[in-house]
Amino acid sequence: MSAPHRVVVAVFPDVDLLDVTGPAEVFAVANREMSGGTPYQVLLAGPDGGQVHTSAGVRLATDLSFDQVGERVDTLVVPGAVDGRGRPVIDPALVGWIAETARHAGRVASVCVGAHLLAAAGLLSGRTATTHWATADRLAADHPDVTVDPDPIYVRSGNVWTGAGITACMDLALALVAEDHGERLALAVARHLVMYLKRPGGQSQFSVPLWLAPGERRDIGELRSWITTNLAADLSAAALAERMCLSERHFARVFRKETGVTPAAYVEAARVEAARRLLEGTDEPLGQVAAACGLGSVETLHRAFRRRLGTTPAAYRRRFRTAA
Repeated sequence: MSAPHRVVVAVFPDVDLLDVTGPAEVFAVANREMSGGTPYQVLLAGPDGGQVHTSAGVRLATDLSFDQVGERVDTLVVPGAVDGRGRPVIDPALVGWIAETARHAGRVASVCVGAHLLAAAGLLSGRTATTHWATADRLAADHPDVTVDPDPIYVRSGNVWTGAGITACMDLALALVAEDHGERLALAVARHLVMYLKRPGGQSQFSVPLWLAPGERRDIGELRSWITTNLAADLSAAALAERMCLSERHFARVFRKETGVTPAAYVEAARVEAARRLLEGTDEPLGQVAAACGLGSVETLHRAFRRRLGTTPAAYRRRFRTAA
């Protein structure tokens, strides 16, 4: 029997607990679900061995110290940690160990703000990467040699994988299982964990309401709420400006200042978000979905999905259909 696939998860003080336990559970369920093949051996490695206090206050018992890891690492998983102000914690000693261990690891995967540690170790230079949306701007500013995409659930660049925020760690782990053992096992694991049946990495890590933080103007906030409940209405810039009792040009300036996007971009994103929910939870024909969301025609629905999600409505439905 071949040696198990050795997954080493780095743990350190104040590490995010779910970043560690989420992937570990996916690999554990994969071991139970597989028939044949190489099982996973998940090992927690810490600075000195012993116990590590996580951000949740729960203590984790490590299996070995960083010095004991050795050269046989099939997958290195690097979770993250943030300080009291929400800034990624970058420990130079940890970064040095990651850089050294990655040299002989089969692949490296960061979870959430762990991407900042990979970047500090020089592992993301010249690559595209993602991280938690709340720290994406900081990652881009601190490491201009990294192409940061804040939207996907996970990104693969060669043998380096980066995952988005919090629960996306399990989607990333599912993708690793799929690479090792195929889609059938990954889907079995997803079903067991009551997860989406394997979300593709390109799916957005947040929906429209989360994507844009509240602005200063209450009237624009109320308009945004009205838009999401009236998607089939005339939501042109002219109609919205009239509703706000502003000139179209002034309205466009105010809306962009408050949201960072044009009215047209916001409306399309809201309509695509609604279409996604209908595709996930109903059997309505594409024409009815397009009409209900204000996109008008199947052709417009296709264009919007291609532009925003990089897929077609039919392909999206096949992946994410959740209703019985």
